[in-house]
Amino acid sequence: MERWSIEVEKEYLKFSAAHFLIFPDGSAERLHGHNYRVFAEIDAALTDCGLVIDFSQVKPIIREMVDELDEHWLVPGEHAELKAQRTESGLVEVRYRERYYAAPAEDIIVLPINNTSAENFATYLGRDLIHRLRVRFPDVRVDRLRFAVEETAGQRGVYSYQRDAEDE
Repeated sequence: MERWSIEVEKEYLKFSAAHFLIFPDGSAERLHGHNYRVFAEIDAALTDCGLVIDFSQVKPIIREMVDELDEHWLVPGEHAELKAQRTESGLVEVRYRERYYAAPAEDIIVLPINNTSAENFATYLGRDLIHRLRVRFPDVRVDRLRFAVEETAGQRGVYSYQRDAEDE
């Protein structure tokens, strides 16, 4: 079986964000930030022009995605104990056990994930990329996708997707 893919790894495909990770024992990191970099590999059939998809079409989509997260505090909206609630005054209050934070709503993004790990960021962004590609380029059928989020050099969370018969 033959496969074709493109890989996208550009210095400008990055975002800076604050978070704290919650560990299995319930302890949590202090609120801190990273300069995250993202990487994507997309497998699809070749077009009549010999392309999986044009790099110039994919890079702006990924850039759009990371720009949406840039300079925000990323909060897990699906954690069993952590609660984030918007107040009438325009703040978001974040509570985890004895911790309490409040910040302007425009500074916080509550994501549909259960923890703010690099793996969950990669999953969220990888699924979002597949969705955006399907909407903008319905003729491109992504067979496989690998999406990575690097929080520090050499340390990445990776999401992999492979199309199956149900996705057709």
